Amino acid sequence: MPDGDGHKVELLHLLNKAGHNASFAHRNLLELGMNPSRVARLVNQTEADAWVVSAGSLEVLECFSTQAVSAFALFGRLQGLPIAGIKPDKAPAFTAATRQLVGLGHRRIILLARRERRLPVPGRCEGAFLEELEAHGIRTSLPYNLPDWEESSEGFHRILDSLFRATPPTALIIEEASLFFAAQQFLLHRGLRVPEDVSLVCTDGDPHFSWCKPSIAHIHWDSAPVVRRIVRWAANMSRGNDDRRQTYTKAEFIEGGTMGPAPKGQ
Repeated sequence: MPDGDGHKVELLHLLNKAGHNASFAHRNLLELGMNPSRVARLVNQTEADAWVVSAGSLEVLECFSTQAVSAFALFGRLQGLPIAGIKPDKAPAFTAATRQLVGLGHRRIILLARRERRLPVPGRCEGAFLEELEAHGIRTSLPYNLPDWEESSEGFHRILDSLFRATPPTALIIEEASLFFAAQQFLLHRGLRVPEDVSLVCTDGDPHFSWCKPSIAHIHWDSAPVVRRIVRWAANMSRGNDDRRQTYTKAEFIEGGTMGPAPKGQ
């Protein structure tokens, strides 16, 4: 299955096929602002024996790990928590993408990540990005290389406006395809060319990338092992087995035409 949210639909189908009564919650974590209190209220108001929590923040997954109801972390900040989970091991791919950009002459590289990936401290992938820059002698700072921004369309465009106001970055690494497409549109309206003026990398794949020219530099991972692991976890829990194993699957950086040499005189 290609990267993207299609794996969630496939997961729902397989869980129901296996005899579970699976459905999506009527509100997602982004709609709840990753607020543990609001998430706990939703859990208490929903009749469910188990939850699959997609891309939860550290605070949200900590909350689920202490609840009586069984929970599985699909992606998110699960390291060190007593909760079952699976996620692609993207840190080496983040390192590879950053190294490739530095090799192309880029020194002003920004990673645009959601709040739960930045706070309370940068996640493992974000840390790998910063460490790779430092390894090449590029001094980093969180306000610049991993900036804070309000998670809304307006907030995303405000941070882009701010970044490109004075000393613009020559490369953006963007988490999530939806934000990647929004950034592409922003650059188009600014008259900035990709990759001649700005190089772009997305940290996930998306089925729509196959239609894009130039090809999109991105991080690829196979969703099939992810789906299978969650189906096995559901079976284990239904049999009374306390399954809290955490699994990391392979991810790889795919070079693409959205990466090019840094502009001269950057």
